[in-house]
Amino acid sequence: MDIRALSVFLSVADTLNFSRSSELLHISVSAVSRTVQRLEDELGQPLLERDNRSVRLTGAGREFREYARHSVAEWQQLRRKLGNEDELAGEVSLYCSVTATYSVLAPILEAFRASHPAVEIKMHTGDQADGIDRILQGRDDVAVSGRPSQMPRRMEFLPLLESPLQFCIPAAECAVRDMVLAADKDNGEIDWSGIPFIVPERGITKEMLDAWFREQGIRPRIYAQVAGHEAIVAMVSLGLGVGIAPQLVIEASGMASRISQISVPLGLPALTVGLCSLGQRLASPLVKSFWDVAGQTYSQGV
Repeated sequence: MDIRALSVFLSVADTLNFSRSSELLHISVSAVSRTVQRLEDELGQPLLERDNRSVRLTGAGREFREYARHSVAEWQQLRRKLGNEDELAGEVSLYCSVTATYSVLAPILEAFRASHPAVEIKMHTGDQADGIDRILQGRDDVAVSGRPSQMPRRMEFLPLLESPLQFCIPAAECAVRDMVLAADKDNGEIDWSGIPFIVPERGITKEMLDAWFREQGIRPRIYAQVAGHEAIVAMVSLGLGVGIAPQLVIEASGMASRISQISVPLGLPALTVGLCSLGQRLASPLVKSFWDVAGQTYSQGV
């Protein structure tokens, strides 16, 4: 089968969105659709279930996805073998949050492109809380993530930097700010009862915050559970509640002046940010090279 067609299918299988794949591949939506249709015609059965609202892989689609991944990987290895053996070529699939693209990845990508110009980075962005699951599902080679409290046995983690987790309140005068600042002036402790919290809906920082609530004996009043620290910072800036976010997200959000960071005794530990990948993926020279460049870049104090 045509390797290009397999790559198109893999993009759709990953995004489950024809328009998004069209943007990523720089081809028309109709070309994406025709490519998938030709593959389905060759196989004699549908690979995707489509309706007006969603796209889903069929059972055959899930099996074919594994075949396509294997075939594309073998093709890339063959290209390297028959080409310049001293130059890596192929593709590395990378997942990260939007903030991580410029606050964590920028120096890595600059160094990697200089060392391996023939390697293409296929980047996907979304909630950082999804990174580990995407790695365990085999959807990406590498993801930027916080270090989990319990590391899955199949996964490797490369620490790059630490970012303090900050408690944030609105900078503008509002009911939420007044409630927090009405702390006991004698001992400086905050009475958290009744104060609305905006918390992560899933992921490592949610686990850290939940553990902190338990240790402090706090039954929080949850105003909202949201995806992504960027959304938490935005909602705090609007005066909707108290939230937590890594310092690097606050600095990159453009809203640092619209929130105030508060000191909390026995607060949260710093978040260790790094790369995660399946151990078996690191056997790939492409992925291992990216991993090594990342480690070297941050070991030099970037």
